[in-house]
Amino acid sequence: MFNEDYKTIQRMAPLLQRVLIVDPQPSGARLIGDLMRNIAHSQIWIAASTPKALGVIKSVEPQVIFVEASGPGVDGADFTRALRRSDLAARQAPVIMVTANATAAGIIAARDAGVHEFLRKPFTTKDLLRRLEAITLRPRDWIEAVTYVGPDRRRFNSGDYTGALKRRSDARATPDAARILQALKILKSAVGAIEEDPAQALRSMQAQAADLQKAAVAVSDMNLSTASANFQRFLTQAAARGPLISAEVAKHAQPLIDMMPKEAGRDAEAA
Repeated sequence: MFNEDYKTIQRMAPLLQRVLIVDPQPSGARLIGDLMRNIAHSQIWIAASTPKALGVIKSVEPQVIFVEASGPGVDGADFTRALRRSDLAARQAPVIMVTANATAAGIIAARDAGVHEFLRKPFTTKDLLRRLEAITLRPRDWIEAVTYVGPDRRRFNSGDYTGALKRRSDARATPDAARILQALKILKSAVGAIEEDPAQALRSMQAQAADLQKAAVAVSDMNLSTASANFQRFLTQAAARGPLISAEVAKHAQPLIDMMPKEAGRDAEAA
């Protein structure tokens, strides 16, 4: 059945061993479960509602999650958003949204909630394999911002994507330079969101500081490395003391924010 895809499936299989299917309709969940067992000998867990799914995730830590877009007790976008902003170990697990009613608004909502791939029903085994290949063999960068948490939205539905790069910055910036600029933009936005969403702002700032530290090593930028390390140290100490103080955080973040090109200052957060 999968002869032509055998080598690809072998590479994907270790990343597909624990699969959660969130679907209020048993027949739909059973279909995907049977396919995943045939493809990768996956262990399957099924949850009929969002609360049950989040409970399963606490104990199972699925490697991939299929979620129905809508149904009794399930809203795929809300479920994904809750997962992404949780403290669960599997909060970054790839999510594939499944629906028979694909609309432009629904696809955009799924993307903005942090969904990795969108699978329309009825689908073929080839369609499913394409989505699985995208989430396992072509993973996207993780974005830990304040208004958005999830995979880089520029490659949404990448199982079908074969076109050109979408942004001018994709062509003109080196990967390291683009990575640094994006992290600085998100950091600036997170600093400004401390009062509004302190928990996610802190998580976002920690993620960007760590990413900037790695990027600084890659480009041999001692100033960036030092500023990133100092800010990480400050965040650890400040978080241990209690609630973050906006003015204090802004002061310690400023050496990093000052490294952002002036023309990029209008874009406080990556799309």
